[in-house]
Amino acid sequence: MHFRPLFQKTSIMFNNRILRDTLRLNRTHRIEEKRWNSANEVKIRQKWDSASIENTIITRGQVPFVIDTPPPYPSGRPWHIGAAAHYAQIDMIARSARMSGFNVLFPIGIDRNGLPIEIYTEKKYKIRMRKTDRRKFLELCKSALDELEQEMIEIMKSIGLSADFRNYYRTDSNKFRALTQSTFIDLWNREMIYIANRPNNLCPDCGTTIADAEIVYEEVPTKLVYMNFRTKDETKGIVVASTRPELLFACQAVIVNPNDDRYTEIIGKRVSIPLFDKQVPVYAHHSARPEFGTGAVMVCSYGDQNDVSLFRELGLKEIVATDIYGRTTAEAGHYASLSIQEARARVISDLKTNGFLQKTEDIMHRTPLCERSKTPVEIVPLQDYYLKQIDYVPQLKQLAAHIRFYPDIHRQILMNWLDSIATDWPISRRRYYGTEIPIWYCVNCNYPNLPPPGKYYRPWEEDPPFDKCTSCGAGKFVGEDRTFDTWMDSSLTPIYISKYGESEGISHPYPSSIRPQAKDIVRTWLYYSMLRCIQLTGKLPWSKAWIMGFGVDERGEKMSKSRGNVMDPSPIINTYGADAFRFWSASECNLGYDFRCSEQKISIAKNFLSKLWNVARFISTFDNLTEKPTALAPSDMWLLGELQKLVEECKKGYSDFNFFIPSNAIREFTWNVFAAHYIEMVKWRAYLDDSSQSRLSAIYTLHESMTTILTLLAPICPYITEEIWTIMYSNVNESIHFCKLPEVEGDYAKYSKYTQLIINFNSMVWNRKKSYVSPETGKPLSLKDPIELAIPENLLLFEEDLMMMHNIRRSG
Repeated sequence: MHFRPLFQKTSIMFNNRILRDTLRLNRTHRIEEKRWNSANEVKIRQKWDSASIENTIITRGQVPFVIDTPPPYPSGRPWHIGAAAHYAQIDMIARSARMSGFNVLFPIGIDRNGLPIEIYTEKKYKIRMRKTDRRKFLELCKSALDELEQEMIEIMKSIGLSADFRNYYRTDSNKFRALTQSTFIDLWNREMIYIANRPNNLCPDCGTTIADAEIVYEEVPTKLVYMNFRTKDETKGIVVASTRPELLFACQAVIVNPNDDRYTEIIGKRVSIPLFDKQVPVYAHHSARPEFGTGAVMVCSYGDQNDVSLFRELGLKEIVATDIYGRTTAEAGHYASLSIQEARARVISDLKTNGFLQKTEDIMHRTPLCERSKTPVEIVPLQDYYLKQIDYVPQLKQLAAHIRFYPDIHRQILMNWLDSIATDWPISRRRYYGTEIPIWYCVNCNYPNLPPPGKYYRPWEEDPPFDKCTSCGAGKFVGEDRTFDTWMDSSLTPIYISKYGESEGISHPYPSSIRPQAKDIVRTWLYYSMLRCIQLTGKLPWSKAWIMGFGVDERGEKMSKSRGNVMDPSPIINTYGADAFRFWSASECNLGYDFRCSEQKISIAKNFLSKLWNVARFISTFDNLTEKPTALAPSDMWLLGELQKLVEECKKGYSDFNFFIPSNAIREFTWNVFAAHYIEMVKWRAYLDDSSQSRLSAIYTLHESMTTILTLLAPICPYITEEIWTIMYSNVNESIHFCKLPEVEGDYAKYSKYTQLIINFNSMVWNRKKSYVSPETGKPLSLKDPIELAIPENLLLFEEDLMMMHNIRRSG
């Protein structure tokens, strides 16, 4: 067989120019840069900004696709790398939806209300909120937010978010807060909000009420204290074990299990509380666990939620044990005005001194903690505003079945939370930086008076917009100084972004299409949005919920500043580029599961981009065809069959919003099939200097594969795909992001049966050359050296390409 030598590059370019017209070729500009430079991302971003690419793209689709984007909270530095990865994937949702033909609304908001910024401001300026003038404190919060917000916006832009930054919103704007207050007024008038004084969760560190959804439970080391309680005549007694000895003064009963034979004789009697001149009854109750401690439990107001239930059930008189700052009240006698820890230590010491202490045990105890401050939660009777939610649980359970979860396993988080709801939602907070509750109380009768909706009110510093109390007609008022739980604001994002209820300017409908968010806020943001939107609109806020896992460190541990394992995404993006970061995010994170954050893996992701660039650079040396050749070579049809499989797999991944699938499928195809095998098989045909169908077939397939790879990869890596597309194919479309995801054309699926055979054969030849030592040189053969082999019968269809690829000479 005659072996055709490879042509020199100068000869190839010359012959391409001569043959361009006769071969129906469309000039392809050559990629000159030898490697992908991530610094080009800045220039591409500037081009998009100056040309308003995102805004142009937004209007191109027909069917609306509205993303209820989570407004990130700028609570400090650095922004979590897991959050940056999360938002990169939300952008992939937006880009893939646009390239699927939808008219996408991708809004961006910043969540600026609530406790985290207050804590950040206190630390930044070394002040305490309650010892600072409220106006001054609010100004400092706003200044800190503006600074952090700008940094966050820049990071989101740098990672390529194609969101509507020109119209981004803030939850602390007058417009957003007016919406929150208007919904409160509406629900108040519909008697769905009420005031009540009841035991509530209190975070002493935050100094405010918190909802059940803001509590996490952790095993915390504590002491189980065994105390002697005696009867009046001191002939009998019981030993009570408790983790809350500091609440002895608030004890109103002792309970034992009715089936616990140890306490049969003492049920119904009264026992004396150690250290306090007071007796309480002993009741039989099923909630007492014989296996815990001694089986005898003191009931106080309030050690835990079981105490709350027992006080109601047994009709016990409530004693207010702690104030809103977590210090004991005057009811504690000479233990008053102490922190919980101080009171506990002093009580244990006095129990020992006075002979009431039997022993203490060090145990791990499941303890409710404030989700933000990680401070143990106290239960304190407080007057708060409550939004009805218990009545809605059955309806929400039914509606939850109509939401499609991605992945479905996270639906259970919502269902478990709905099953656990036992009280209405306390929505008032004793903090400063939040949306104020729009109420003025009549000084004469204390009746709560509400203003008309539609305006933002600050009752703590403004006069009411009315002259007389609607109850008694008096004319003096005092404004409410409490604010709303921040979820009262954030839960309205589906309504706010759609301009629901506004008469003008509505361009996208309510409900939204999808809610993307992390799994840790399913029981807060997702649930509260469902509740509020059902109450206000009667409709679910979206039909899809996309739930992402946590970004953890390389060892699989949660990142935290205290552990020193938090990764700042900014320097990593600056070093490796946004596309490498995005590709790592997509290829590392299987939807819904936790993912490990590793700089090394991000650097590896950049290797794929380098490979893609090199492949594109090679293909750019050949002018594209304006039409498909009339006949295709078998190797080309085999590759197109693999390309069809890739398109189907990627589009399935995109339709399920699982970017793990297309990212890994594209890398596997590009690196291990297209570059490693196909390109090596057809190089010789592409380099021919004639107008044969064989050459045209190879060039067509190379470009068809390249354009397909680029469009499939564009939602994940928008920068490098835009750069390659602009150089090679801008005559087709000015931006790759104006293209649609490719469709499957033709039917080459039958050729896929050869894939593993081709891979195995090529690997065998390469390995044989490496292992064979030439008798002439004493060295292994290079991959270009000739070798004698027979093409297997089941690969004879590809005989010519395989022989040219490996420089095979027929044996014998």
